[in-house]
Amino acid sequence: MKLRLKSSKAEFLVVTGRRRVGKTFLIDNVYRKNTVFHMTGIRNGNIGAQLQNFSQKLAEYSGTPYVSPAENWQAAFVQLKQYLQTLKKTKSHVIFLDELPWIYTIRSGFIQLLAHFWNDYLSKQKNFTLVVCGSATSWIVNKITNDKNGLHNRVTSWISLKPFSLSEVEEFLIKRKIRLTRQNIAQIYMIMGGIPYYLENIKKGESVALMAERMCFRDGGLLKREYDNLYNALFDNPQNHEAIVAALSKSKDGLTRKEIIKKAKLMAGGPYTRAMEELMQSGFVIEEQPYNKRKRGSIYKINDEYTVFYHKFIKKNKKYIRGMWQQLSESQSYKIWCGYAFEMLCKKHIDGIKRSLGIGSIYTEVSSLRVSSKDNEDGGFQIDLIIDRKDATINLCEIKYYATAIRIDKAYASKLTWRREAFREYTKSKKTIFNTLITNRGVADNAHAKEVVDSAIELDALFAN
Repeated sequence: MKLRLKSSKAEFLVVTGRRRVGKTFLIDNVYRKNTVFHMTGIRNGNIGAQLQNFSQKLAEYSGTPYVSPAENWQAAFVQLKQYLQTLKKTKSHVIFLDELPWIYTIRSGFIQLLAHFWNDYLSKQKNFTLVVCGSATSWIVNKITNDKNGLHNRVTSWISLKPFSLSEVEEFLIKRKIRLTRQNIAQIYMIMGGIPYYLENIKKGESVALMAERMCFRDGGLLKREYDNLYNALFDNPQNHEAIVAALSKSKDGLTRKEIIKKAKLMAGGPYTRAMEELMQSGFVIEEQPYNKRKRGSIYKINDEYTVFYHKFIKKNKKYIRGMWQQLSESQSYKIWCGYAFEMLCKKHIDGIKRSLGIGSIYTEVSSLRVSSKDNEDGGFQIDLIIDRKDATINLCEIKYYATAIRIDKAYASKLTWRREAFREYTKSKKTIFNTLITNRGVADNAHAKEVVDSAIELDALFAN
């Protein structure tokens, strides 16, 4: 990002990312010394409120006691241009418009006039960088990057800010003098993901169980109340979005389009399609293609840890009872969630898994497979993670989350052997097929494990991502 300040031409930078991921923090820290105007949109504010906010910020940055609120965006950008013309041309300057989707209001002409401001003035000034930011990635895509009019092909750089990885969470906590085991860090990630705003709420000297109870279940807890604003802040009329994620949160294996529409009780067509596209663009839902794309279409899955945890536990337990998380964590529902959340964790850290297998430099395609008994005469089977390698090899990955090292008994060994052969027969694959076990606590060393497990990967591998 700093390189943008040394560019020999004007730069138009777009920064997107999930709500609470740290976009504003990043931009402020990189560009603080060069920022000459920074305005944050007012959520649900009308055009009058946005223009008033604009004028107040212009007064603040220009050092003028008072700037008369502009009547429209054309007049507002004229005021901003007049102020920018007073600045030194020998220094790099940054104009930062934060939460751009909130600034925009229908029939205000904001986008057209922002485009005119860029095309007519900023783009011709070598020392200016325009930074726009927003959590509603779908809005940014539709209104800015895919604009067919004045902003077409004007963006010079795009940064899609992702949540922290496991190793970055570990580093973040260490810098805050919070030292937890990697098992603890994985548990935290499974609850809230790598969202810096949530992680900042973790207290030194607090166990994961106490942290989860305080943040997720106590009255006033950050994650207890967060969901009410999460989708409302990103999407207009978010009812369809929330219905989709609620349906997906109940399915570990994901759902097809037809299954989502049925379970979410939505009408097929434009409203569903728009909601799904916006959820995927914003990173809350991912689309997976089954192995070889046989017989069925795409599978959609939740890609946000907090959303899953909310629907699994928080939503059902709004009335706080002291010690409730300790009770919930001993339930069968908790064990099922752990398997679901750990699988999501592994898929987000696939590079670490590949490095642990020694195939970091080999081209691979990652997928999963769910075969029903109707589709396979020898019986149905499911494979959590398939790593299809360019070196004529396939890793069939079984993902397991246990309190202790997993022990392979005769029955489990037979299951893994049968599944490998069922996969070979079903797919007609001629490649070498390895059984790979990914666990948080490792695999106990015994004769059955040696017989059927070709490679075992433990939690530490995910921190190498």
